[in-house]
Amino acid sequence: MIACGETPINADLRINFVRDSHVSPDARVISSLVSYDAARPGMDITTLAIFVEVMRRGSFAAVAKDRNLDPSSISRLIAGLEDELGLRLFQRSTRRLAATEAGRVYFERIEPLLEELKGASLSARDVSVTPSGNLRVSTTVTFGQICIVPLLAEFRRSYPDLSLELLLTDANLDLIGERIDVAIRLGPRLDLGYVGTRLFSTRYRVCASPAYVAREGKPASPALLADRNCVVFNLPGYADRWLFRETNGDVTEVPIKSDLKLSSALAIRQCALDGLAPALLAHWTIDADLADGLLVNLFPQYRVTATDFDTAAWILYPSRSYLPLKVRTFVDFVRERLRRHELD
Repeated sequence: MIACGETPINADLRINFVRDSHVSPDARVISSLVSYDAARPGMDITTLAIFVEVMRRGSFAAVAKDRNLDPSSISRLIAGLEDELGLRLFQRSTRRLAATEAGRVYFERIEPLLEELKGASLSARDVSVTPSGNLRVSTTVTFGQICIVPLLAEFRRSYPDLSLELLLTDANLDLIGERIDVAIRLGPRLDLGYVGTRLFSTRYRVCASPAYVAREGKPASPALLADRNCVVFNLPGYADRWLFRETNGDVTEVPIKSDLKLSSALAIRQCALDGLAPALLAHWTIDADLADGLLVNLFPQYRVTATDFDTAAWILYPSRSYLPLKVRTFVDFVRERLRRHELD
């Protein structure tokens, strides 16, 4: 079955599989398929793409839901592919679906070929078209609301043919499983098997409102924070100590006490603005408040963190040989508009 607008792999295409003496008999069955006629029924791009999706999601039902199909139709397509190859690609039971060794070998060879074909098609189309299609973007709730949502009106005006799904969540979603085109995540260098580039480095500030400073006084040194009540993130490693680094590189660990622990940076910011207590927040969260005099940076001469001094906002996308025009458009747009958050 060939979906509208898709073309079967050319019948002259031959896919060679590596033969290895250490590969099991099941896997060597795959290796014996030195070539196949991809134009035969069951070997079109749609079927191969569905096989790859099932491998990634580990479920017929999940792929069927993504494609708005009945799960039985996905099962039949995979069964037809297995018949065509003369191989069992999955072990099925009432409770789980597991790839066979032959299925894994086949997947490892097919996946990059499909990416190359998709990339070739997109490259050709990008030459003469404007950004279009559906773009799925994921980022944290706070970063999305502060940095991304204010850009949406301009982005929509600039690229009206591009529809956008913005997923705001503090969970680290699986980019491939959730079909996410690009994600922005925060923290130290992220090694999650994705392609990643630094958007901008992050600096943290210990801040409080002018009303708090007038009422409680400004602490003369970071160590004196140990005697204050602070508002903190209710996350491991964030709630009980902050690290202060001087210009000479010396680091001081200050124990922090708090009777107000929150899971949202936006909520912590609001508590600081309301004068409840000092807070540790990323620069992009509160620099506008500092510039407007709504907050005070208590220790501007120090680098501060709760976990790691080298943190950043990262742009991530699934590892692939080609970035679609819609992704490059969004990344370039965000980089340019968020340049104001870059630090010296």
